[in-house]
Amino acid sequence: MTEPLLRIEDLYVRFRTDEGTIRAVNGVNLEIMPGEMFGLVGESGCGKSVTGLSILKLVPHPGRITRGKIWFRGENLLEKPESAMREIRGRHIAMIFQDPMSSLNPVFTVGHQITRVIRRHHHVSRREAWERAAGTLDDLGIPDPERVMRSYPYELSGGMQQRVMIAIALSCGAELLIADEPTTALDVTIQAQILELLNALRIRRGVSILMITHDLGVVAETCDRVAVLYAGRVVESGPTDAVLQAPAHPYTQGLLNALPRPSARRKSLQAIPGSVPGGIEEIPGCPFHPRCALADDLCRSKTPIMTPVDSSGAHLAACHLIGKSEG
Repeated sequence: MTEPLLRIEDLYVRFRTDEGTIRAVNGVNLEIMPGEMFGLVGESGCGKSVTGLSILKLVPHPGRITRGKIWFRGENLLEKPESAMREIRGRHIAMIFQDPMSSLNPVFTVGHQITRVIRRHHHVSRREAWERAAGTLDDLGIPDPERVMRSYPYELSGGMQQRVMIAIALSCGAELLIADEPTTALDVTIQAQILELLNALRIRRGVSILMITHDLGVVAETCDRVAVLYAGRVVESGPTDAVLQAPAHPYTQGLLNALPRPSARRKSLQAIPGSVPGGIEEIPGCPFHPRCALADDLCRSKTPIMTPVDSSGAHLAACHLIGKSEG
């Protein structure tokens, strides 16, 4: 049986603030297999980006990983010193952010920024690094890579900037890409192109991708499996088709009901009442119960565990309602 490339076990992240401790991530468990596109989905504030940053041990101050293990290629990243993590970042695990302009340095050319990453992880000359960088851009289907290499970020379109960010992430042969809302700042046409590019890279290079997004449409188009995050907890996970076609958790059902559908143009969207909890006040029982129309006393008092939804055992959800109709 193939071993996961990445496995997160019982991850907790806390932020100490003047108002109190924010419980950003609360016992997240997930696995990403080699060559897999894995979706992590949920509303803003659910802990998706913090989970992604935790993998690289880049949780911003005053955040702190308080518990858990993050296994990559059989080694626990949380036990590694900063010097070892600097070697892993970029070379083995790379991150693509939603706003490339804030990640690219405006005073250096694209070529300088890509070759700097290459030379940081590989002992090659400037010329060799330049050739490798140009080859990566060409592999991504970027026309006239030499011109792009000599350009400054502000001279490129948003879509081209995002392609440059992907090139930087791939330039050292990373096995895992963490894509944090990589298409949010782009128009619909460019979004589709970027998603097609990421999927092509996954197939051609065997790269694993953690796709962090709030967009279930993106998940449906690209991901093999998906985990739905709410209040820092995974509330449903499984093969994408199973989760989206037969959602078992009321939160997942709410997200899907809130999507506009061409066949229901005249109907109003079904918004989920309330908002994601801020994380300071601990919610007893199921964290979704204050927003759930189906919640009962058990939901308000006992935290549900991940339970198989069907006989496959691959589709799981953390909801007390699972199996009630059968029993």
